[in-house]
Amino acid sequence: MSKPRKVAILGSTGSIGRSALEVLKSHRGQFELACISCHQQLELFEKQCHEHRPKLAVVTDASNPQAQQWVSNAGSDAMRRACGTDELIRAILGPEIDIVVAAIVGVAGLETSLAAVESGKRLALANKESLVVAGELLLNIAKKSGAEIIPVDSEHSAIFQALQCKGQSESNTRQDDSQLNEQVEKIILTASGGPLRDWPLEELEKATIQDALAHPTWSMGRKITVDSATMMNKALEVIEAHWLFGLPAEQIQVVIHPQSVIHSMVEYRDGSVIAQLSPPDMKLPIQYALTYPARTTATSKRMDWSQSQSLSWYPVDPARYPALELGFEVARRGGTCGAVLNAANEAAVELFLQSKIRLTDIAKVCRSVLQHHDFATNPSLAELLRQDRWARDEVMRWNQSLC
Repeated sequence: MSKPRKVAILGSTGSIGRSALEVLKSHRGQFELACISCHQQLELFEKQCHEHRPKLAVVTDASNPQAQQWVSNAGSDAMRRACGTDELIRAILGPEIDIVVAAIVGVAGLETSLAAVESGKRLALANKESLVVAGELLLNIAKKSGAEIIPVDSEHSAIFQALQCKGQSESNTRQDDSQLNEQVEKIILTASGGPLRDWPLEELEKATIQDALAHPTWSMGRKITVDSATMMNKALEVIEAHWLFGLPAEQIQVVIHPQSVIHSMVEYRDGSVIAQLSPPDMKLPIQYALTYPARTTATSKRMDWSQSQSLSWYPVDPARYPALELGFEVARRGGTCGAVLNAANEAAVELFLQSKIRLTDIAKVCRSVLQHHDFATNPSLAELLRQDRWARDEVMRWNQSLC
């Protein structure tokens, strides 16, 4: 018997983090929970610590007095408690972690993703912003360190699985560009269309927060559910796919698939299309990222082949989802564009969730900020973070100009 692989779950209180804990619970003996982290949800975090008994628990919000108090209340607890992102990075860089599940939402997860690949770990990547903001940087570090990047997003996991049909033996996600271009015609990302996919176009400006959060098939956090309503999530996934699989924007396509059963597809040069199907349940791609290249028995939902079911797809209407084209633009241009688009979107979504702008304003402000930023082709991490801050400030200035 090989030793259990030691896993860190970053962002354990979020929807991906909670699902990852369920996966580990069903694979005791194969994996060991070395570390979990959260930012603010201390009550839930304490319950997770009590139930799952990680060796290390880190609250990254060091400025929160409650976090400091939580750390000091360790008592006779065998679990080590710590506070601050520096403590988490120190743990990731150390020998007590083999696999990092990156489930922190937003650009806040970039620093820990970089630490994981720098130390040569397997990065089970659910934080798409790491690649959107710093894809070239992250992949270059992974290439030097030998780190594996295995996607957890259901769409990118589906593409990764479909690409195994090429007979490629390498475990890293990024394939040799020439081999991919020889065999792959395109990759097709499927999109649910979000909760407003059937609304009349003229009604979209009236969409409330509750409307945007009422997703028909997936249970997700507030920010990503709003992104689904605008299809900005798919724009970011186009950028992520571009970096993960080394394909240009012209070889990436998006289709609406309301049932959320086909998670994505790869079309090969000979016309064959390989798709990955399963009921919508994030535990499956999480488990695959942990066990790859092996497949083990899962607790996730399965297809019921005894029941009739229809699967459909149709083209994206650009008038309904203007945010999607921004993803293709960023994939084509690269440089600082990903950092700016991601930051502008995060700031705009927050304004929408505060009822300060309309849902339809999100794509408008993101396009404006992207068009007016100081573009750089080969930015450093410091430059990417500077552009991130600028884009957020620019969204605030845009909003103030409307008041």
